Amino acid sequence: MEGPDATAVIVALWRAAHVLVDAPPHVIKDEVGLRLADPGRDWLSQPVMGELFRPWRASIIGRARFVEDLAADGLREGVRQLVILGAGLDSLALRRADLMTRLRVFEVDDPATQRWKRRRITAMGLHPPPGLVFVPVDFESGPPWTEAIAAAGFDQAAPAIIAATGVTQYLTREATAATMRLAAGLSAGSRYVSTFIMAEDILGPQERELVSRIAARAAQLGHPWISSFTPGQFVALARDAGFRDVRYVSPQKLTELYFAGRADLLRPSRASGLIVASLGADP
Repeated sequence: MEGPDATAVIVALWRAAHVLVDAPPHVIKDEVGLRLADPGRDWLSQPVMGELFRPWRASIIGRARFVEDLAADGLREGVRQLVILGAGLDSLALRRADLMTRLRVFEVDDPATQRWKRRRITAMGLHPPPGLVFVPVDFESGPPWTEAIAAAGFDQAAPAIIAATGVTQYLTREATAATMRLAAGLSAGSRYVSTFIMAEDILGPQERELVSRIAARAAQLGHPWISSFTPGQFVALARDAGFRDVRYVSPQKLTELYFAGRADLLRPSRASGLIVASLGADP
């Protein structure tokens, strides 16, 4: 039976919970993702929506906002293509009409997931913007994603933003490095943004417990976590792949950008980091 990856559904529900549970100002407002997931009435009572996972929810919404801001900044600089690897229930293209007037978004994901998602969008009565392009890719046995997006109309001569958030923990280091090398082969001015899970030995007891709980849940759903990194290791991986400039965005930096001054003290988990890697001269 076709349907979304269960971990992708949880991520979408974490984004949705931010609007329903947390006080304004909201870092993002993703009500479309909740409608896509269609979880039923009692979804907020699930254990993964509880207080223990609150920092992880903040990490999810922080990284989503970061990618959206990167896309908006890119448009001001002439970057009009965004590629989302493992898009799942991402809803940027359905929510940000202000960006989609000029941006082309290539959602790359498993063919069955994309067929399901397109049916859900139709059932919801939504009309995908012309700039949204679905790119079905079998990551295990299909052609490289760069070939798939090119066949779908991606302009290989123009720069792009490539987003790979929430995926590296499911990949071997070799697979992550291969993805980075493909991204580094794109046009000058392109940027690659990726999250990673912090290595356990640099985390405190509370963060180790949180990672252990989330990883156990992912494993129960058939998606074990197999990779983690120190910030230095992940930055080095991107540089070795061919990126000129690699910037580490710490959880503390995400807090400064999006969560500073909140009365509810919502903060991203220190167990998840992020990098932005630039290729060639900035556009």
